[in-house]
Amino acid sequence: MPEISQATKKLISGYKNWYSSSRIKEGIPTIHVDEVVSRVATFYEKMRGIVDWREEHLLRKTAIERVLKRRLFLRRKGKEISEPFVNELIRGGHFLNDAIPETKIAEIQKSIDKYTYILDNLDSIPSSSNKKGHMQLHDWVLGIAACEIEEILAPPIRETALMGFMLELMRERIESKISQEEKNTQIYIAIQKALFKFDVPLISYNLLKTWLPDWRNLPSEKFEQIAKNIYFTWEKVENSLRHPLTEKFYAICERYDTAYLILGDIISAEPSEIENILSNPEVLENKIKAVYKERLKKVKGSLKRAAFYSTLSILLSKMLIAFAIEVPFDKYVTGAFDYFNMGINILIPPLLMVFLVISIKPPSRQNEQLVVMEIMKIAYEREGKDIYEIRTAPKRGLILNSIMVLIYLLSFIASFGLIVWGLRKLNFSPISIIIFLMFTSLISFAGIKIRQRARELKMEKDKESFLQTFIDLFSLPIIQVGKWLSSQWQKYNAVAVLLNSLLDMPFQVFLEFLEQWRSFLREKKEEIH
Repeated sequence: MPEISQATKKLISGYKNWYSSSRIKEGIPTIHVDEVVSRVATFYEKMRGIVDWREEHLLRKTAIERVLKRRLFLRRKGKEISEPFVNELIRGGHFLNDAIPETKIAEIQKSIDKYTYILDNLDSIPSSSNKKGHMQLHDWVLGIAACEIEEILAPPIRETALMGFMLELMRERIESKISQEEKNTQIYIAIQKALFKFDVPLISYNLLKTWLPDWRNLPSEKFEQIAKNIYFTWEKVENSLRHPLTEKFYAICERYDTAYLILGDIISAEPSEIENILSNPEVLENKIKAVYKERLKKVKGSLKRAAFYSTLSILLSKMLIAFAIEVPFDKYVTGAFDYFNMGINILIPPLLMVFLVISIKPPSRQNEQLVVMEIMKIAYEREGKDIYEIRTAPKRGLILNSIMVLIYLLSFIASFGLIVWGLRKLNFSPISIIIFLMFTSLISFAGIKIRQRARELKMEKDKESFLQTFIDLFSLPIIQVGKWLSSQWQKYNAVAVLLNSLLDMPFQVFLEFLEQWRSFLREKKEEIH
């Protein structure tokens, strides 16, 4: 019988801790919000989620950051915002009612005090001389704060255990000529992206905790020192995220993450029986195949939801811009408004998303066997270890590099030039062409990200073809523009900005009043006896 590895035993222990901590303990006072008000707030948050769509695993963190920004803007003192802040998150359905201990209020307050101190002292740090850098740092700090608050309210015990497990094994397997510290950092970044698709704020927050172990429980006397060094801390994180080998580390971790995810699912389902399952490789193999099929169904479902909601979110903003800018411009400036052209402008991007999603190929049967073999390798003790070597790309000469850049620029011009030519043939106005290109690029990037998510369970290598290389030559410029636009879109989503500025605050005031009113009515009912 094969022996369970020490790393696997540590992983099992972490999952058992998660299982025991996830059960609600009796006798501990928990935070309660009005159920009727909560249903109204939850419906509103779902509508917001459609308009300001993020990937499912990032929706809660995004909501925390949005609520935090608003409440910090209104009131700067942590004591004044921690309790209503948490209540709002629970009302919105981001956390379960009657599940969060009241003691979390004090923890949230301490966390908000720390980040408020840092934000209040940004003007005294070197980046204050650069307004753009100052604003970016401000947003980065708020993003980190949102990650910490989410961790306090919903500790990621299981995720941390799985990341630690993969990190331990990948440290042994990956070889690179960079320093050990750089290597460990890059593996950790790659694991977070591969396993859980964490975004920049989450990865940054986890790096901070690695470099500064007492970051979560930082004593108030250290706030000043942290605030003074926050710009250099931010720079260190950004440099790690922009490391020239980041994508190579990610490619390796992304290929092998399936085995870790499936093993994690098996332990999650039966943490008390996992030792018995692992003691019999045949039983383990059957479990792997069953869980693999189950996760494959979930991935397909999440891809469809992501495609639908991301398209709907972009389409709503597209229609708003069309009626606010495009229609008036075509009617009153060019005098050439065309309903047919508007229909094309609105319908083509969603149809492009449909094509990108339905053309996704499912993993082959061979992929399932590769997953089984890899889990056997990582779950049990083995004498030999697989080695994955990270090699730096060979340096190109000036002439060769110039030729590559020239070809890419020509493909960029050809891609967008061909689209513009076709639209001009259809008598599209200049503003309509710009809007069409913008939304086509956004949808293309969103579609490619969804296609990449479809690789979550793939361990087999995709076969390259000349046709694919040819398509990449002309599609990559559009996708790159979409990537840039997407980063701007999250900041300036027209519908989301309207919701934030016109609806969010009055709606939350109404909800808090409604909750107080219902509490008042209950008190009056209790007086009747």
